[in-house]
Amino acid sequence: MTAEMSRARRRGESYALRRGLLCAVAAIGTWAVGAVATSPVAAAAEDVRSEQWYLDAMNAEEVWKTAAGEGITIAVVDTGVNSSVPSLKGQVLKGLDATGVKGEETDDYSGHGTTMAELIAGTGRGGGLQGLAPKAKIIPYRIALGEFQDENKANPADASVAIRAAADSDAQIISMSYGSEFLDANEERAVKYAESKGKLLFAAVGNSGDKSNKAEYPAKYPEVVGVAAAAPEGRTADYSQHGDFVDIAAPGSEIPYWCDATFKRYCNGDGGTSISAAIASASAALIWSANPDWTANQVLRVMFESAGKGKDGNKKGLSNFYGHGVVRPGAHINRGLGKPGDPNVSPLTNKTTGGSSASPAASAPAASQPPKSEPSKAPAVASSSEKSEDGGGLGLVLGGVGVVVLLAGGGFLMARRRRGA
Repeated sequence: MTAEMSRARRRGESYALRRGLLCAVAAIGTWAVGAVATSPVAAAAEDVRSEQWYLDAMNAEEVWKTAAGEGITIAVVDTGVNSSVPSLKGQVLKGLDATGVKGEETDDYSGHGTTMAELIAGTGRGGGLQGLAPKAKIIPYRIALGEFQDENKANPADASVAIRAAADSDAQIISMSYGSEFLDANEERAVKYAESKGKLLFAAVGNSGDKSNKAEYPAKYPEVVGVAAAAPEGRTADYSQHGDFVDIAAPGSEIPYWCDATFKRYCNGDGGTSISAAIASASAALIWSANPDWTANQVLRVMFESAGKGKDGNKKGLSNFYGHGVVRPGAHINRGLGKPGDPNVSPLTNKTTGGSSASPAASAPAASQPPKSEPSKAPAVASSSEKSEDGGGLGLVLGGVGVVVLLAGGGFLMARRRRGA
């Protein structure tokens, strides 16, 4: 797990949570199941399921009688996914390492990506995390985040390579639990390409809501569902970023995660919007598996219409803190709430999208090869002491925001530091 995810956010008496959703959510079940006591480490692996408070709040066992993610594949663009942990054995398909750094997509260098994959499709075997969509499958795409990005000469276009590969794969959903304050033109084009292929994209909105609260990408791209974090009380957490880039909320606080890349124990605490994005992706998988003929637009529209609403929304029914509300897959699956609507119109942009089918792409997955339009290897990074022929610096961008990278063709690419949310 990244440093941002594992840092202690425990506040003592409360989480000073944002605006209320409690009344609206309590009406549909019981989100307010009581806060789990926050501790540095979960007591033991066999206790992890009991720490996943939201599964009971969502009445997951009842939902699984109808749909558990069957036939749905989720691309996890993250730090890699360790397919050998008990809860993910048999759940992980062939993916892609887009970093250009030694390793494979199953070499998770922090534990972050494995946590996300387990929260989506973990079986709970061996005392591991129980996924919300345990019959779904995962395709891992490894990119460089946080310290790994700082310490390695990773492909600066790895995120766009991963998203494009996911768009060309059999995955219907792309889950991205990371963020950067800087727009990346390659990533933006890759996101648009994925939408044109009929994919449903989710991303964490970020964890600086109680600090700078600067909008982050990819959550800010219009084609991506930005996911905020909800706590057991049914309210958005104080650290969860807020703004017009928030489209929906999902559980994110007081949920176990892998402490590090040794995979020896789970930690507990405020996992953040990374976890929320994964759980929102799993919620979509449940709805899609119950309605396999739907498109991404229809699945998302039903997610919006069946979400638990609060009282602070604007005249359009939206909130800067939780968007359309907190995910409630059971409200649709068990109670029929939400109408799918036009299969070809995005509820995010109200524009017609290119993808119109929930079926996997007719061609074989392209996960094993980066697309030709993107760099497949990390170019050399110019050091701060290097000079161009005219004496201009090629060096590091001031403030540590990113590095200027000299591409083989003579162009430049800004590699901005991304972090797990």
